[in-house]
Amino acid sequence: MYEIFGKFGAIRQIRVGSTNETRGTAFVVYEDIYDAKNACEHMSGFNVSNRYLVVLYYQATKAYKRMDTEKAKERLEEVKERYGIGGDLTKQKMAYTPTPRR
Repeated sequence: MYEIFGKFGAIRQIRVGSTNETRGTAFVVYEDIYDAKNACEHMSGFNVSNRYLVVLYYQATKAYKRMDTEKAKERLEEVKERYGIGGDLTKQKMAYTPTPRR
């Protein structure tokens, strides 16, 4: 990987996916953003070991949004469990007891 991607500039690190979910993926981190841009433009579609590369910029905002969504779902499940609510929360009827006015 260093040999292939190193042609475009100094590489800070390469991380290769090792779990079943990340198998076949890698993150290549360049010292200079312009080197990363150049690598993306030239390496996308490149054939390595009879596999074509798909090279994309990493978008941190998408990763954080996904993490926020997952945390919100976990929090919703905690609230549902705490109050004994099952099924779809939008279909539940909420009990409301008004406080008497004085």
